[in-house]
Amino acid sequence: MERYRINVNYAKALFLLATDLHQEETVMQDMHLVHRVCQENHILGVVLNNPTIREDKKSAVVSSLFHDKVSTTSETFLLFVVKKRRSINLKGIAAAYMDLYRESRGIVLSQVTTAEPLAPAMLDIMRDKVTAQTGKTVEMENKVDARVVGGFRIMYDNNMYDATLSTKMEQLRKEFSKNIYEKKL
Repeated sequence: MERYRINVNYAKALFLLATDLHQEETVMQDMHLVHRVCQENHILGVVLNNPTIREDKKSAVVSSLFHDKVSTTSETFLLFVVKKRRSINLKGIAAAYMDLYRESRGIVLSQVTTAEPLAPAMLDIMRDKVTAQTGKTVEMENKVDARVVGGFRIMYDNNMYDATLSTKMEQLRKEFSKNIYEKKL
């Protein structure tokens, strides 16, 4: 819980700074890049998490990674976070900033899980349904999971609608295991 609070507090500070400088969109793109790099690069996570590596070395790594790819505001903020010995929180801070940005713009992050990738037309239909339900703009991601078998599972705003065949089959399996119609011998 403490790390989450730290992430949100730093993200709020960055969001306020970006708002004052009218750079919310630019910083959003930068934080999306930072989050993706931290998520995909395991070695970077190990380096940032290692307490024996000095902050100046971590600053050099962060600077070399993001110098030409992010705005000056974002780079300065990232180096500040490293200097304050919160480099382990970079990924969480970036995620918290993206959440704050979406919330300020009335954007809902939605994830639809299917057995096969959805066609763009079907994704648009689902996006429209979620938009009608929430009244907000929807950013939709299609996650593919073969265990779904068929149907779909959609999550948005702490809501989940599960219309997957795997869930229906599990419900039937539980119901048949009770078998109230057969007498015990």
